[in-house]
Amino acid sequence: MAGPTIPIRVECTAENGGEEVPCRLWFGSRAVTVTAVVDRWLAPSHRYFKLLGDDHATYLIRHDVPTKSWELILYEAGSVPPGRPATP
Repeated sequence: MAGPTIPIRVECTAENGGEEVPCRLWFGSRAVTVTAVVDRWLAPSHRYFKLLGDDHATYLIRHDVPTKSWELILYEAGSVPPGRPATP
C-alpha cells in the first residue's frame, strides 16, 4: 500500500532532445534547486524522477501527465558535506 503523497509545484527545463526535467521544486514559498537527476522512470501517463536538491536531500517525485500535477512521493534528508554550512 502506498503512503500519502504531497502536492508540490515543479519548474522544468528541456534537456537536449526536448525531454522536460525538473530543475526546481517548490514547497509553499520554499524553493529547492535540483542539482542532479539521479534516475527517472517514464510511462505514457506518469513520470517519476529521483532527484538531489541543493539542500543535500533526495526527492522522489511523480508527474501525473493527464492532470499535469506533481506529487512528492519520498523525501530523504541529506547530510551536509564537511566544511559546508547547513541550510536553515
